[in-house]
Amino acid sequence: MFFQNRIKEEKTTVSKMIKLYCLKKHGNTVLCTSCIEIQKYAMQRLDKCRYGNNKPVCSTCPAHCYKPDKREDIRVIMRFSGPLMMLHHPLYAFIHIYRGIFSNA
Repeated sequence: MFFQNRIKEEKTTVSKMIKLYCLKKHGNTVLCTSCIEIQKYAMQRLDKCRYGNNKPVCSTCPAHCYKPDKREDIRVIMRFSGPLMMLHHPLYAFIHIYRGIFSNA
């Protein structure tokens, strides 16, 4: 599951973060239209990541692949959802933090 397919792992983590954001900020149990839009965009960007399985976490990546407005959207989502991930998805949160510290792990 972890450490084998980096892009798949990132997709799962960012999807969980977006879902938490939509649940807590928008009060939805399923993603709203705007959250579906940012999730689709994030998945497309991950599919095209030039680093593949050597991908660092977004905050330490030397190449920002998001358009500025979308980057701000995902930054807000990640900043809000990050602490909640420790409660709702602690394993994904730990792996993400680990990857941030050891950027090529």
